[in-house]
Amino acid sequence: MTQSERFTNRELSWLAFNKRVLSEAKDNHLPLMERLKFLSITASNLDEFFMVRVASLKDQVNAGYTKKDIAGMTSKEQIDAILKETHKFTTAQYNTYNRSFLPSLKKNGLKIVTEFEKLTEEQADYVDNYFQKEVFPVLTPMAVDSSRPFPLIRNRSLNIGALLMDKKKKGTIDFATVQVPSVLPRVVTIPTDGDNCTTVILLEQIIEKNIQKLFLNYRVLCQAPFRVMRNADLSIDEDEAADLLIEIEKQLKKRQWGEAIRLEVEDNIDKRLLKTLRKELNLSEDAIFKINGPLDLTFLMKVYDIEGFDHLKEPKYTPQQPKMLDASRDLFEQIREHDILLHHPYETFDPVVNFVKKAASDPNVLAIKQTLYRVSSHSPIIASLAQAAENGKQVSVLVELKARFDEENNIVWAKKLEKAGCHVIYGLVGLKTHSKITLVVRKEEDGIRRYVHLGTGNYNDSTAKLYTDMGMFTSKTRYGEDATAVFNMLSGYSEPLVWNKLSLAPLWLRGKFLSLIEREKEHAKNGRTARIIAKMNSLCDPGIIEALYDASEAGVEIDLIVRGICCLRAGIKGLSEHIRVRSIVGTFLEHSRIFYFENNGNAEYYMGSADWMPRNLDKRVEILFPVEDPILQEEIYHILHMQLSDTKKAHLLMPDGHYVKVDQRGKTPLNSQLYFCEEAMANAKK
Repeated sequence: MTQSERFTNRELSWLAFNKRVLSEAKDNHLPLMERLKFLSITASNLDEFFMVRVASLKDQVNAGYTKKDIAGMTSKEQIDAILKETHKFTTAQYNTYNRSFLPSLKKNGLKIVTEFEKLTEEQADYVDNYFQKEVFPVLTPMAVDSSRPFPLIRNRSLNIGALLMDKKKKGTIDFATVQVPSVLPRVVTIPTDGDNCTTVILLEQIIEKNIQKLFLNYRVLCQAPFRVMRNADLSIDEDEAADLLIEIEKQLKKRQWGEAIRLEVEDNIDKRLLKTLRKELNLSEDAIFKINGPLDLTFLMKVYDIEGFDHLKEPKYTPQQPKMLDASRDLFEQIREHDILLHHPYETFDPVVNFVKKAASDPNVLAIKQTLYRVSSHSPIIASLAQAAENGKQVSVLVELKARFDEENNIVWAKKLEKAGCHVIYGLVGLKTHSKITLVVRKEEDGIRRYVHLGTGNYNDSTAKLYTDMGMFTSKTRYGEDATAVFNMLSGYSEPLVWNKLSLAPLWLRGKFLSLIEREKEHAKNGRTARIIAKMNSLCDPGIIEALYDASEAGVEIDLIVRGICCLRAGIKGLSEHIRVRSIVGTFLEHSRIFYFENNGNAEYYMGSADWMPRNLDKRVEILFPVEDPILQEEIYHILHMQLSDTKKAHLLMPDGHYVKVDQRGKTPLNSQLYFCEEAMANAKK
């Protein structure tokens, strides 16, 4: 069996995930505005994919790297395949926008102007006045000639390129460009044309309509919007960096000017204008995307926010009080009594925020220690940590400066925490600290007690309303001892001789997973009950995949719930016929990592921060923790069972590598996310 028959290429698997997101945008059963959001998400997903993954492959090609990936593809072959698939995907995106969304929005009273030439006289006057008063003062038109070189076009910025002819020197054609200012609203409401529709026009069209006013001594021959995607993967030599914070700040500035990797233009762009752009940006033909519609569909999030269309949206879900917590009782007291499981966003993230907030003001708390990977822009947790330090408590915070696209935010928070008196650790050299752990050390009547929160998701109160994640509070001694050991290891060089409960990457988490899979394999070989259920974001580690193949061939029944990338081939006779893979794409982003091993009737449950990817197992500090309380175990099994029973939002991986929605004939319709919302609301009323 060849490599390509045993594994799916990681990048093509990611593109298949984005197709599943697009399928939600096409789903007529969803409210129109929710579908709009999904289409916007496919665009932002694709941007990040090109800036990081495609950029990395381009770097490999430029460096002459020819080693093949697990699916047997070179970097060059991967880029070619990605561009081919992305061209098809982009066509599908804009077919959805043009053929489905524009008519449906208009039918529901919202018109998006597609051609400024078709504005009524009243609308045209309004747009021209708006340009003169609001837009013109902000614009910086830039011409290119012998004395003015081609300007640096910022990454992801929307621009309008134009070809100009000097009215005095006829025959000479010059290039000019103007950036569409991101400081101004891109979606502008204008007067209706009499049909009572709310009417909006995009900022770039307002500028295009008035572009002649920017070049008074020239005749504008043609103009068209364009957008450049650049390499945004930071290159940081941590061993040589004397100060990691300063080094990352320097690299962030370079992100805007990395190598161009994709150019988007309107499909009716003048050939001469496109030739100029392609030459200056040094791009191949297949890296140019001719778009039938507005560039950068992320503007649809702004359309979603237009008032008056709530009837086209899902009712907003409010996270509920966790069923294992009594809001009227002391949090520390309840954690002392028993472990507590939290299921976000169905249950509110407030107890986690309040855990740190209460610890900051509690006179009996001596120390707070926490890892932070991605936090919200107005983080109450950061405020509590700063307050705790000001109250004289020992506060240690590991702020991961290398959290991609959150580097800038994290630098700001790190400086604020240091200023407040916290001991701030800037991650470890060569590793990203991705684990989610908080330790509160409290002096009580019977001595020092440690309270621990462990989670699968970030300490981010904003994304906790959008991502599905799990968390656990415990005050059990052995978890507390391990938590202390984790922070001692992160802040110094101290590693304990033994670990009680926690398994850490990159130390021995890979070995732990492999031994758990191997144990199930041995049970199956000896006729004992064996089953694995694993839920994660991505699965692309070849060692883990091979172990799963071996376990499947031994007879282990394996159910995998993998939202995104999956390089494993499922259901192939003689390789993986006992493995089933499903991906759930719904209103909330599936983000929790949960692992169940049947172990011949003595089932073991684990949760953690790590996916089954080489980067998580080898290049990050990750934590896997066991859930041992039978009541919590029952709850986790219930969650997994409902996800495996989902018939509405689940996509099943076929042996040929493509995904299909569940055939609902003869099955009870079940949307697991909606079920968990309703269940949490019912529990909160009890």
